[in-house]
Amino acid sequence: MKTLASILNTLPPTKVIDSSIDFSKYVPLDLSITNQELVKRKPENATEFEIFISDYLKKNNAEVAFGGYIEGRTLYKRSTIFKNDSIPERNIHIGLDLWTKVETSVLAPLDGKIHSFKNNVGLGDYGPTIILEHEVENEIFYTLYGHLSLESIKDLTVGKFYKKGEQIATIGNAAVNGDYAPHVHFQIIQNIEDYWGDYPGVCNTNDLNFYIENCPDPNLLLKIT
Repeated sequence: MKTLASILNTLPPTKVIDSSIDFSKYVPLDLSITNQELVKRKPENATEFEIFISDYLKKNNAEVAFGGYIEGRTLYKRSTIFKNDSIPERNIHIGLDLWTKVETSVLAPLDGKIHSFKNNVGLGDYGPTIILEHEVENEIFYTLYGHLSLESIKDLTVGKFYKKGEQIATIGNAAVNGDYAPHVHFQIIQNIEDYWGDYPGVCNTNDLNFYIENCPDPNLLLKIT
């Protein structure tokens, strides 16, 4: 039987943001502690981080910075969502981030229907979030889109169908997206269990093997590089 990763790998390249932006305008971005420029500048809030991203895009003549799958990050330390007295620290990112301008359109990468949606409020959380359900080669799986605009979930209905390439949302700003620079968190989920409008996007090292299997690399589908 084919794995979800092998099925995704056979599909043609697709996009989850503005289809007019060519992949040649995408640049990889490392947000781990190994990024010396990030360590040096130490952006501490959404405004400073947005300036950091904007400068990085200009320097690389790019429109989208992408990356972050299975990346250990320190930027989650500011929020108790990722570490408090009752839970071990979660700092490994298990989706793919695409950093670009606010209000950029977010697209369905494949045919799919709305599984669920929710405004996950709180510092460091997703903010407005949409989850699509897909079926390819009799395999049902899900894709999650976090840090959207509030308008993206207004009047939305469970079960609404979208064709591949249709706009499903727009990217939100720091006031609604969990206090981040504008971006979309894109994640593939095989077994969503009982989650509704939410699913962990950052994990603890002890759970990493589970999430690598349940949340395969989104770039298997997008094929940016």
